[in-house]
Amino acid sequence: MPQIRIALAQVNPTVGALEANADLVVRMTKHAAAQHAHLVAFPEMMLTGYPVEDLALRASFVDESRATLEKLAARLDGEGLGATAVVVGYLGRDDATAGQFQLGRPKGSPQNAVAVLYGGRVVARQAKYHLPNYGVFDEARYFVPGDHLGVFRLHGIDVALAVCEDIWQDGGPVSVAREARAGLLLVVNGSPYERNKDDTRLDLARRRAAAAQATLAYVNMVGGQDELVFDGDSLVVRPDGELLARAPQFEEGCLVVDLQLPEAVAPAPGPWGMTQERVAGFAVHRSTLTTAPLPAYTPDPGALAPRLSDLAEVYAAIVTGLRDYVRKNGFSSVVLGLSGGIDSALVAAIAVDALGAENVHGVSMPSSYSSEHSKSDAQQLAERTGLRYRTIPIAPMVRTFLDNVELTGLAEENLQARVRGMTLMGLSNQEGHLVLATGNKTELAVGYSTIYGDAVGGYAPIKDVPKTLTWELARWRNATAAERGETPPIPQASIDKPPSAELRPGQLDSDSLPDYPLLDDILYRHLEQDLGAGELRAAGFDADLVAKVLRMVDTAEYKRRQYPPGPKITMRNFGRDRRVPITSAWRETPGAEPAAEAAPAEPTAEPAAESAATPAEAPAEPTAEAPATTAESQLDAVQPEAPADQPEAAADQPEADEPVQPARELPPPPPPH
Repeated sequence: MPQIRIALAQVNPTVGALEANADLVVRMTKHAAAQHAHLVAFPEMMLTGYPVEDLALRASFVDESRATLEKLAARLDGEGLGATAVVVGYLGRDDATAGQFQLGRPKGSPQNAVAVLYGGRVVARQAKYHLPNYGVFDEARYFVPGDHLGVFRLHGIDVALAVCEDIWQDGGPVSVAREARAGLLLVVNGSPYERNKDDTRLDLARRRAAAAQATLAYVNMVGGQDELVFDGDSLVVRPDGELLARAPQFEEGCLVVDLQLPEAVAPAPGPWGMTQERVAGFAVHRSTLTTAPLPAYTPDPGALAPRLSDLAEVYAAIVTGLRDYVRKNGFSSVVLGLSGGIDSALVAAIAVDALGAENVHGVSMPSSYSSEHSKSDAQQLAERTGLRYRTIPIAPMVRTFLDNVELTGLAEENLQARVRGMTLMGLSNQEGHLVLATGNKTELAVGYSTIYGDAVGGYAPIKDVPKTLTWELARWRNATAAERGETPPIPQASIDKPPSAELRPGQLDSDSLPDYPLLDDILYRHLEQDLGAGELRAAGFDADLVAKVLRMVDTAEYKRRQYPPGPKITMRNFGRDRRVPITSAWRETPGAEPAAEAAPAEPTAEPAAESAATPAEAPAEPTAEAPATTAESQLDAVQPEAPADQPEAAADQPEADEPVQPARELPPPPPPH
């Protein structure tokens, strides 16, 4: 059988940086050619970056993408790379309908496209057929679908093309790859990270390879883009399911694989020619680059990169998201509040790992209620990580404000958080740092944050990390450091002590919130599995507790809309994944019995679509080493010194500016705190 050496270029493009992305294609093609690769594949929308969102609707951007593709083909040939076939994603256009206005069709008919470059020319083009319109994807808003399967012949092998979602959905071009007698199914992807998605992805690749009776090569991008993180995890599988090669997660590079594939036998045009036909009722466009098989050579075995553990994977995703957000937006350093608590400690450790200690500025901002251990824990964190550290007491600033405006109770507590937020924003303006918010997903869910206080910032690294997972990540990071013979970055006291905002004497998170393992369990089922109040009650949760938690979630939506972006790691994050109205009179009532067809407490069906990967397991019960008021293994809740750690108010009690619904729509109010 004919042989071929392919290279899957797992790279990190930047949205909008067309010239820089083209440079990256040339650089990686040179690297692959130096390893004698005959075919190099790049990710979905490589030239423009992904996702481009409304940039796709700008004719000038589409024009520049298409022009960059043509120039890239000529440049590759001019630099001696014309004999290497290059498959690259770009933003294209359906010229047949571009000038026609039709309600519901994207203006200008842009397309999520892929091209084959060879011999200085764009030899073939194909557009994505299945356009995902769920979860974080809005592709039906931006693109018009393709209408054919592209098959190109290279060194006696027929290669069929697909774009990401085309293998996640039944039908379309992939469904006729077998009838088209392709020897290799090459899939270019921009597939975002979610917990456990790599397992789902491999299973899917095996099924599609078996259905097509063709070896499947899957190339995915890596890096961060706003709240999305791409994990790479490129792979090659045989039709019998054997995994031939797999790239590392969250690392740039080229996965080079030697393949022995069936010889092309379908009728095809001569070199540089193209023909069209219908196979099993679907359009197939064939093109030919070269026909003669390569001389036999000794193949090298494919590399199988070891898989990361679950916690290592999550941590790497957050580090990647933060690093790319900072660098791609032109920052060189970050600043955050250090409270001595678990959330700010974890974010500081992540920032140091992402950017280097010299680029991380931590600020302790003690108030009159701050404990000595919180101050010492913050300082110890700075010493362990080596970050730049300073102390700015906020008590004098708070006192001056209260001397001029009379505030008491919750208003006074929130003032402390807002003074801290103002301090960090002032340092950002003065010194050019990006401010990091340190709130976690649990706090955001129930409104346990202060707008214009701990919610200030440009990026929120643990925005999608539940509280219990925060403790897990902290313990994992310390254990990893110990295994390497390094100093664990997070003080043990920050992990072990009961979480508290320290905005009043003796305050604990448990004063106004359920224990975090219980709270996270409810939130996981409600937010990620869409269980309503009746279903939660049927699952064994107390009806009054369910009513309280769901009301907190509903009334905190306006806060979440004002929170900074952060990396998505769960199946449903607060942001692109979850869109509910701020102004809404609807409230779940736990009294009703769940419908007979209600979803089970745990997911059982395998997802059918690209972004619907298997969700992370529901939070576990507290571990033995976790204090009773903390959760399984996450970070502490709201901390006094860290702006992102301050609670807004008793979490189920609205502020003066919080939307209040008619009393008849609300569950009975909880006792006053």
